[in-house]
Amino acid sequence: MEYQLVIQFHPTTGLDFDKLVSIEDALIDELGDSASVDGHDIGSGEFNIFIFTDSPSGSFQRVQKLLQRVKPDGAMNVAYRDADGKGYVILWPPNLAEFKVA
Repeated sequence: MEYQLVIQFHPTTGLDFDKLVSIEDALIDELGDSASVDGHDIGSGEFNIFIFTDSPSGSFQRVQKLLQRVKPDGAMNVAYRDADGKGYVILWPPNLAEFKVA
């Protein structure tokens, strides 16, 4: 089954588009053939990167490893859903009550 994993950044010092796109490019390299980075969107003070994967938890572990190196500014939320579904399952942060893409 395929899932859509969403990595969502909420920058605190303004939206540095170039840095966020460089994170997206690094994710493409980090995930390799194990998942497919499907692009990004930006709006309402958030930057979303969309990833298709068969293993959202496994892909998230690899994402965490990468983000420890590049250290993006601001808060990050991560959730996934069935590729054709509507409701998200929250992976990060553990205390997040609701996840949505603006």
